[in-house]
Amino acid sequence: MSVSQSTQPLLQIEHLKKYFEIPGKGELHAVDDISLNIYENETLGLVGESGCGKSTVGNVLMQLTEATEGKIVYDGTDLVTAGKGRRHELRSQMQMVFQDPYSSLNPRQTVRAILKSPLQIHRMAKGEELEKRVEEMADMVGLEPYVLEKFPHELDGGKRQMVGIARALALNPKFIVCDEPVSALDVSVQATIINLLMNIQKKMGLTYLFVSHDLSVVRHISNRVAVMYLGQIVELAPTDTIFENTYHPYSIALLSAVPKIEFDGKMDRIVLKGDVPSPLNPKPGCRFAPRCWMACEECSRKTPELKEVEEGHFVACPYWEESRRKSRERS
Repeated sequence: MSVSQSTQPLLQIEHLKKYFEIPGKGELHAVDDISLNIYENETLGLVGESGCGKSTVGNVLMQLTEATEGKIVYDGTDLVTAGKGRRHELRSQMQMVFQDPYSSLNPRQTVRAILKSPLQIHRMAKGEELEKRVEEMADMVGLEPYVLEKFPHELDGGKRQMVGIARALALNPKFIVCDEPVSALDVSVQATIINLLMNIQKKMGLTYLFVSHDLSVVRHISNRVAVMYLGQIVELAPTDTIFENTYHPYSIALLSAVPKIEFDGKMDRIVLKGDVPSPLNPKPGCRFAPRCWMACEECSRKTPELKEVEEGHFVACPYWEESRRKSRERS
């Protein structure tokens, strides 16, 4: 997707940190000093290996877990320091679609009751208007009327996720965190959900943070992509740039693992060697250094900053030019 965004960020994330205290061992740095701007009407893809902290970013943005440090500025309000009243007021504008459509829905409620809940909690509709809004939401995501009387366990994974999307849309939000929304679904259903999210975005002018490990899906839906490794952003660029002109060694290795169909049968996959560093009390230096074919002594001493090396292209590696040259030589 091409970049289509306003010049003013809808959401500003500044030096965000989330540490978890592990008794007797120290602090686990799940999210470690990341800064991002998310613009209106765009989809920012957040990718990385399992355990890199990308889902934690979404949970912190939605205030499902408190930030350790940093700022999350939405509509001029820092959600980290705002009072409960202001956060409750803004919560209707920020919603989430969860990874598991089954565990995120109340098994004791019908779909109709599930879709009513957010409207009732925020006192946005009642009576006939409430019923009408529920039916409109169901129709918007492609749910047949009979589904409203079903319980979650009576639906397949695709329809359950449609319910989750409808619930997220109930309060007419501006921003939605999509946390691995298709990873628990059959491949045949994934395209339906992705296309649904894209169509709804166009109709309602939504902004997405799309968290995923599936690079093919991210390429299809995202305007920009942020690559995360062990709690830190290592590269950020427009989607086409990430997939065609990647600079960071980790991003290059990550993309090399994406299956390709090539007529010559050549698959130039980069197999990383070495152990993944522990996020518990991490040492100074580049966290990718123990697995990086570009690493030198300086990499283990100094943590690289995320710097803009070209317009809109940010990389956390001082040797990005040499990394890109070697990558081209391999191909």
